[in-house]
Amino acid sequence: MSDDGSAAGGGGGDGTTATEEADGDASDDSPGPPPADEGWERETVAYRGISRRLAAHYLRNLGGELVGTDDPAEATRVDGDGWRVTLRAEEVTAAAAIKLTEVTAEFAGDPETLAELLPKYRQKAMRAGG
Repeated sequence: MSDDGSAAGGGGGDGTTATEEADGDASDDSPGPPPADEGWERETVAYRGISRRLAAHYLRNLGGELVGTDDPAEATRVDGDGWRVTLRAEEVTAAAAIKLTEVTAEFAGDPETLAELLPKYRQKAMRAGG
């Protein structure tokens, strides 16, 4: 889904992306990929150093609504017009004894909608420093 046609690329900072054709793999308690309508594409974006609460807050500011909860810290799904996202957070080791939270957002949506939404989400989620 990326503009340069690559399947994986950096979102800058600690962000990573991957385009998925299939459902992708899920970790133990992960909500799995969001449901996708026919013709929708999928993309996964992960950032370290932000919380699931912040990721859900950013997505709400981009027009999404929390699904199944009113608490952004507990949000595992956010739906918008022409897109859906599942969120999961896990602690990862950055270096030796340093642990960070990594939030993975799995997007599904209309290709044109995702082309507008993803750069906005990346800009909000990217953190300088670390």
